[in-house]
Amino acid sequence: MRFKKWKPPKFKKITGSLYKTKWNWFVTCPENLKLGKNVDIGISTYINAHFGVIIEDNVQIGAHCSIYSHNTINNTKGSVHLKKGCCIGANSVLLPNVVVKEGRLIKANSTVFRHKNVVFSRSPLHHDYVETVLEGEDKN
Repeated sequence: MRFKKWKPPKFKKITGSLYKTKWNWFVTCPENLKLGKNVDIGISTYINAHFGVIIEDNVQIGAHCSIYSHNTINNTKGSVHLKKGCCIGANSVLLPNVVVKEGRLIKANSTVFRHKNVVFSRSPLHHDYVETVLEGEDKN
């Protein structure tokens, strides 16, 4: 068992709707964040939960990740759902309307997004590809 005495985080208001945990990760609109048990979130990770973020049990999120339920660049909005036991590599960005399947890995430095109902994952070390570890339009 990874955590013997895991407890849900407490949020301290920094400014406006931005809150911080004692582990130095941040969330806006924590009332829209549903957090499972034994979740490990790395330092300096930012979660924008304005339109909902669900992180199920035993999920690991590396340091310096960003999870957005609202992308202000193109004004996309929608929830992000990380299913049980999935892992998000350090420095990754997840944009609105993405669901990561149970137990799957998103590689470090990836950008995960949905375009025209197809979910993509981009990593600087690999070519663009439709990420089969995501839920959405794949046939698996």
